[in-house]
Amino acid sequence: MHDRQPINFSFAPAVMFAAGAILVLFVNLTHGQSSRNLTPAQIAIEKQQQRLSSGDQEERRDALMRLGGMRSEAAARVALAGLSDPSPMVRVTAAKAILALDRAQSAAALLPLLQDKDEFVRREVAYALGATRSRTATEALSDRLLNDKEAGVRGAAAVALGQISDESAVIALATTLAPQLSAPAKSKRKREENPFVLRAAAVALGQIKNRAGVPALMSAVSNEKLDYDVRREAARSLGLIGDPSAVPALQSASLSEDPFLSQLAHESLRKLRRVTTP
Repeated sequence: MHDRQPINFSFAPAVMFAAGAILVLFVNLTHGQSSRNLTPAQIAIEKQQQRLSSGDQEERRDALMRLGGMRSEAAARVALAGLSDPSPMVRVTAAKAILALDRAQSAAALLPLLQDKDEFVRREVAYALGATRSRTATEALSDRLLNDKEAGVRGAAAVALGQISDESAVIALATTLAPQLSAPAKSKRKREENPFVLRAAAVALGQIKNRAGVPALMSAVSNEKLDYDVRREAARSLGLIGDPSAVPALQSASLSEDPFLSQLAHESLRKLRRVTTP
């Protein structure tokens, strides 16, 4: 009988390496197959969605900025998760990133953040709601205009109401600009004194172009206690609305020592003459 030769196991490492290589190749092929089922845009969205679970605030914020930059509904839906992020900065970034949704969906997602404890979030969400142009936000923004304790939020609410241009906002805007002409409002605040808020209210009334805002604008343009910026915008808005009843107030403002107010009053008077002249 032949003597048995001892088995040589020196080839074992090579076999194991080959098996591992085959396994890696199989996994890569499988992953590649699934990736080929996604469009490049879907792959990019998926990548940013994974980054939203990062413990790094800046990485989450960057992911939301990239999702917003895609300007797609699919990316905006992924960005919705950022609205509940613990970081105010991330919540604000998410508020801008979801605006690719339709206006009703965007507004519905943003409205709860008008009650956010952080002033920065409330302010930026107000601006974002203005960008939606959704009238569903009018009531909540009017409430922030009348009742928020921070002037930045009140001003942002006034700007947003002008962008939305819902006539139901005229009462809140006119009350802000000339409270002495309005019935007592359900407001927890004292009379508005911040020039930015007053100016934004005057601009918004001109954007809405409803004649119900004319008395408040006339009062503002004639009120020498107000900043010239506020009176100028009131004069401009009276020209945009085009109500002949504003002529006396504009004629008086056209004689102002402030050249810019005088010029704007003259321009608005010319617009009114075009409206009233056959």
